[in-house]
Amino acid sequence: MKRVALFPGSFDPFTKGHEDIVLRGLSLFDEIVIAIGYNSKKNTRYFEIEFMLGCIRQTFRTYPQISVETYSELTATFARKKGASYLLRGLRNTTDFEYENTISQVNRDLNRNMESVFLITSPTLAAINSSIVREVHRYGGDVSAYLPYSL
Repeated sequence: MKRVALFPGSFDPFTKGHEDIVLRGLSLFDEIVIAIGYNSKKNTRYFEIEFMLGCIRQTFRTYPQISVETYSELTATFARKKGASYLLRGLRNTTDFEYENTISQVNRDLNRNMESVFLITSPTLAAINSSIVREVHRYGGDVSAYLPYSL
């Protein structure tokens, strides 16, 4: 049976930390669907979803086992539709764990056939987060060291 993982997030923007999790996930899964969700808690995005879709697709253009899609429903429901039995998530620190643990439990309750798999972020990338990258970019700073594509 094919092992399909869903890597969900708002990815505003998609960082080198996200890229690291996806590439390391390829050793565990046959296929990874990067899923950009419309987050009901985030009314506005800094980077448009269509722009980010293009950036991520370009980043993984040589990996046919990686696809990129958008969704606007429960993650557990979308995972079921995509045939994903796993949720792939990255953890930078204990704060991430607390947040991801709660979400994982709810997703498991909604879809009993789905397991969450957590990868610890590589140490050199652990300080990168989308919020900080947005702030640096907003004020004209160079974010090229944090992103796997050019803006």
